[in-house]
Amino acid sequence: MKDVIALTPNMPDSWAVVAGLYAGGPGLDVGAGHDGAVIQLRAADGRPLVSLEAPLLVHVPGEAERLLGGDVSEPPVPYWWTEVRASTAVPEAGALAGSVAGRLTALLGGSVWPAGVATTEVVRTAEGTAQAATDDDDALTVDVLTDSTAVVLADRPLLVLTAWLSAILRKVTAAGLALHIVTPPHVRLSLPLRTALAGAPNRWVVQDPECGYYDGLSGAVLHWQNGTFTPVVDEAGERSAAKVFTESASATARQLGVAFRVTHRPDDSLVLGRALETAWSALTGAAPAGWGTAEPINLRWSKDQLTNLARERSPEPTHLLAVGHPDRPAIATHRVTRAPDGVAEDITLTLGYGEDEAPPLDAIEALARTLVAEHGLTSMLVTLRRARRDLAVPPRFEAPPVPVSFTLGAGDVHTIGLDHARRPPVELQPVHLGPTARPALYYPLGDGTDAQAWTVLQQLSAHLAVAPAN
Repeated sequence: MKDVIALTPNMPDSWAVVAGLYAGGPGLDVGAGHDGAVIQLRAADGRPLVSLEAPLLVHVPGEAERLLGGDVSEPPVPYWWTEVRASTAVPEAGALAGSVAGRLTALLGGSVWPAGVATTEVVRTAEGTAQAATDDDDALTVDVLTDSTAVVLADRPLLVLTAWLSAILRKVTAAGLALHIVTPPHVRLSLPLRTALAGAPNRWVVQDPECGYYDGLSGAVLHWQNGTFTPVVDEAGERSAAKVFTESASATARQLGVAFRVTHRPDDSLVLGRALETAWSALTGAAPAGWGTAEPINLRWSKDQLTNLARERSPEPTHLLAVGHPDRPAIATHRVTRAPDGVAEDITLTLGYGEDEAPPLDAIEALARTLVAEHGLTSMLVTLRRARRDLAVPPRFEAPPVPVSFTLGAGDVHTIGLDHARRPPVELQPVHLGPTARPALYYPLGDGTDAQAWTVLQQLSAHLAVAPAN
């Protein structure tokens, strides 16, 4: 799909939408798509031509710059974010999307991304072969669909986990299909989208002039075979990696990763998000700026609203995102689930630091102590890696993270046995956190520069997994 985005200070009302949809002139049909999106259809063949997504009111400063790049003109918050998607199957669709977005900003003010595509001209489309639209056509708007794979073509500076892409991923997963997103080599992924695509059989497929295609996360050279992208293997059955993937210079910036779980007793007064806010404040000096279920992240940070959404969706899991202020790149994935002992929050917070910035490693032990004392910490793993400060994922090899510390909550320490847990078969001196009679244990593993910390962590994990016989 080709994306055009209108950023407007005023809400796209029905009259503005109608004016935008008339960009294609007479002869086009209009139908409803997923989640309230309006899809403009070609009258002759019924396939989606341009879809106008439901406008999103953004209250979080810096989201347009984070997702679209520094050359975007972002209105003061709050502003309306309206995505116009053009089918890649119709040559005129891109110009039509630009005209739809241009008409919206002509009426409502604001700007259009990418710069220079906005017009107010009528864009005529060629007649196609008659084909009736189906419900699946409306809900699953992809560029190529085979028996095994849905393929989406995308080209924007940062490809993110939008509500539209989340809907596509849910649809293909429910149908037992793979989602393969094909991009040019300059495209990067947001961390939430990388997480969503990390599991097989989904792929990030990157176009490369030398090898054709490769997997943007693993580097494996790919080819199109039997209706899907699959790794190329030689006569010995070995796979090869794309040269461009492996020859990139190592990053000088760093990312601090804090992955932890907290559990709570089910209670009507339970407020979720407090542990995430505590971690964010301890490491950045401020609470998260915003939260949401997709990107752009549009809602001001609110623990109460977050809790209400999780209650509405219970007992089903709730997947959430949070983002920080523009001066400190930070993003978190937040999953709320029912657990045997109550309600669990699984959180992964990632923060970016430039070459001349020091990650706050000296704040980690104090954070662990607070999470143990006030938030029911089950476990926490802190890592440091060489990677981009802006947290974007490039289609290049990135060094794996290195462990900094591991914290085991009081409940698991009690189950394993304190004497056993505090005497690992490695040179570690765990720190007791919390009450002496029932402490949690904080295991320092290093400063994030020595990869041998993984070996130490593996030995520690193996030791903790084997509780002594009573």
